[in-house]
Amino acid sequence: MSTPAPGRHAALDQGLAGPFTSLQHALRLLEAVDRHPDGATLVALARETSLGLPTVRRLAEILEIEGYLQCQDGGWVLGGTFALLGQHNREQLVKARLNRKLAELRDELGAAVYFSRYHDGELTVEAVSAADYAPAVQEWVDFRATAHASAIGKCLLSQLDSDGRRDHLSRHPVARLTSRTVTDADQLMHRLERQPATVPVLDIQEYALGTVCAAVPITAGSTVGCLATSMPVDNIHKLKAAAELLAARAAPLMLAMAV
Repeated sequence: MSTPAPGRHAALDQGLAGPFTSLQHALRLLEAVDRHPDGATLVALARETSLGLPTVRRLAEILEIEGYLQCQDGGWVLGGTFALLGQHNREQLVKARLNRKLAELRDELGAAVYFSRYHDGELTVEAVSAADYAPAVQEWVDFRATAHASAIGKCLLSQLDSDGRRDHLSRHPVARLTSRTVTDADQLMHRLERQPATVPVLDIQEYALGTVCAAVPITAGSTVGCLATSMPVDNIHKLKAAAELLAARAAPLMLAMAV
């Protein structure tokens, strides 16, 4: 962390009502910056926080020195010091950010949203954002054993190599869940091998009657993951647009989780 320039901390309290007020103003400024991951100008931050522009400028300068803020192309964003502060509970911080982003996407879609990973040979649904108006799929059969029938499962399996897929299916044989479930393992393998990475994977009542789903892959380092949504079959006409929105949001979501 860099050493503050002489007089900078003294300048912070000039024109402010004392250290506690200064701290409150600094926290309000940091919260405002956090709401603008792409950056915000000092003028915009002053307007949003209802603080005077001179006050915002002084606070931003000191927070920049300490590494809590940084200016990029005229816009202010959170600095790297926050990453250092969060190392001891990074997992909780990332999870909280993920849940917030999923909730925003759920509201945008008007449908339940899921984040899933394939890790250590198993499918895991790590986060679900649902609401009364956007119900989640009822897990009537363990998701881990039904990857062959769900959009999430097929999306994850499509990111594995052939040996990885066959290993999974040897431990979780295909089983008929509905009349639409593909139960021919060779046919399933063929479909997974031909699945383009840029095309959403669909589940049209294969896991549960009355429900349709879409999933798109998420690539971040060694992560085998996907972002998915589900909705009642009566809304199937909305599934294509929902899948396109998932694809558009997948990269920003992973970026937000990595910050």
